[in-house]
Amino acid sequence: MTTLDLTGLATRPAQVWGAVRLVPLVRDEPVVDLRLRPQLYGDVAGLVQVGPRRAYLSYIPHGFVATWTGDGTPAAAYGTQLSADGESPPAATMGLRFHRRMARREAKDRLRFLPMHLALEGYLALHFGGPSLAWEEWSQRAIRQGLSPRVEEAYAGAEVRGLADALRIFEIHPDQCGVMLYVADALAAAFAVPHPDDYRALHSTLLQDLYGELIHHYATLMPPVQDFRARIPDAHIRSLAHLRTAVAAQEHTWTRFHDTTMPTGLLEHAYTWQTVYRMGRFTLSRLLPAFRPKQENHIGEAITDDQGRTAYLKTFRLSENQVRRGHLLSRLAANDWHLPTTAADLGITEAQLGLRLESAGFGHLLRQDVLDGYRKQGRARTG
Repeated sequence: MTTLDLTGLATRPAQVWGAVRLVPLVRDEPVVDLRLRPQLYGDVAGLVQVGPRRAYLSYIPHGFVATWTGDGTPAAAYGTQLSADGESPPAATMGLRFHRRMARREAKDRLRFLPMHLALEGYLALHFGGPSLAWEEWSQRAIRQGLSPRVEEAYAGAEVRGLADALRIFEIHPDQCGVMLYVADALAAAFAVPHPDDYRALHSTLLQDLYGELIHHYATLMPPVQDFRARIPDAHIRSLAHLRTAVAAQEHTWTRFHDTTMPTGLLEHAYTWQTVYRMGRFTLSRLLPAFRPKQENHIGEAITDDQGRTAYLKTFRLSENQVRRGHLLSRLAANDWHLPTTAADLGITEAQLGLRLESAGFGHLLRQDVLDGYRKQGRARTG
């Protein structure tokens, strides 16, 4: 497990709209031999096949197309295609689009992939096969079908209150290649791309991305956040040079404050990296956290160069319930799905573990008589 490396990306002072805070990410030197462009699908439902007998249905508003060069020379962003036929579906309907894979090579130097679906599929497929051994507590359905089906809910950015206005109103910096998106000062997502031109083309896609339950809740119920405005005492300003120095000091103060206090839940923890596709000197990967209960956890996807530096990044903050499910599945898998051993590992009784599984939505994996026994023990314990 390794941490995220955001070398080459620097923060700039935030802009605030209601509960939404956008922190620009800029690059001193853009990545010129990798470019991203959007491939918009409109309001469609997508059936994504991830294996011979595995597929899932999801809202897929857009894809990204990555273009790269093999010799380090600049790559050009490759056109924009609105839809297969150049027309949008009728307003009252939702089209159905089929994708054979989440990441699909379209040409020698061009790859189409579905943003966030790489990360979400990694989470949904977490120990998807179910029990590795046929322990007596597990139902026949669990043994035969595993965790199928797995269902998770998320909100489109258009449903996050204030986000549309923030994206429309806020200034885009000349060298901006990404953004840290906060809602009620909780980090909702991090987004970074190789080149400023890519960011301008993809800025509005943040409104079509998916956001978790916690972020939607904060945007709806939380009051406006404080805007940290620069205050420069004029007593010592005698020239434009003095003013420039004071402005630079304020920017440095903001950067130090942000980098040391706000994104710690994303950057200070290690992730399991799963390679999805190699593109010359670049690698497309998905990121899975350690699923720490009652802490900030993010899943994500990244394109890194041959030095491990991040050229592309998109993250999704998990809700506490999603973290709990990931934690339970990880501990079960680490203990070969043996309930008594897993319960001892977690410091609880076997009955408590069974009831936690039921609360997390995995009760159908247990035999009915076993689950009923756990419930009876739970009632006796609280009675």
